[in-house]
Amino acid sequence: MLIIWLSVIYRTLGRGAFFCRRCGGDRAYRHRAGRRYITVYFIPLVPLTKTGEHVQCLTCKTRYVTEVLKLPTTVQMQVALLAGMRAMVGIILRAGDPANPLSRRRALDAVTGAGEGGYDEDALKADLAEPADTARAKIGALGAQLQTEAREWYLAEAIRIAMADGPLTGAERSAAEHLAAALGMTQAQAFGVIALTEQNAGR
Repeated sequence: MLIIWLSVIYRTLGRGAFFCRRCGGDRAYRHRAGRRYITVYFIPLVPLTKTGEHVQCLTCKTRYVTEVLKLPTTVQMQVALLAGMRAMVGIILRAGDPANPLSRRRALDAVTGAGEGGYDEDALKADLAEPADTARAKIGALGAQLQTEAREWYLAEAIRIAMADGPLTGAERSAAEHLAAALGMTQAQAFGVIALTEQNAGR
């Protein structure tokens, strides 16, 4: 008896780590492509159409479309959050008096509170020397990962750093507006956050 049937053979295109929605965390994956074959006596002999590509979680075995690899992993998100916070600190401090001890203390606390446990004066000095274009790119990457409420919180935190040594100056207000734009906020949202933060500070 001749035994013939259709089968799908997969080949692995790559491996790595991604965020698995089903597992709820970073997991190892394999990126695979498949092709149908006419199989005779368990041997795939005649190649037919391709079945497309997919990404498979090696933990739960769930398959995803390859676009899932465009999403950041948890580790990548944390790196972007810290880098963006540090970039915002550098910009807002440079707009005022970067040597003021009250503002610097507030900046250190803000970055440490965001998860950068070893953040110190040397790290702050390095962030103050970072080129503005590089800092804006990091802030843009941060904003792309945040919901509206989180963007507003990060902007308010930068404003509170600027106000640690007194009311906002014109330069600090302008810097806050630029930070809002880099985060992906509208001008109206920026004005609202600035006004509310000043009101809560009683200034």
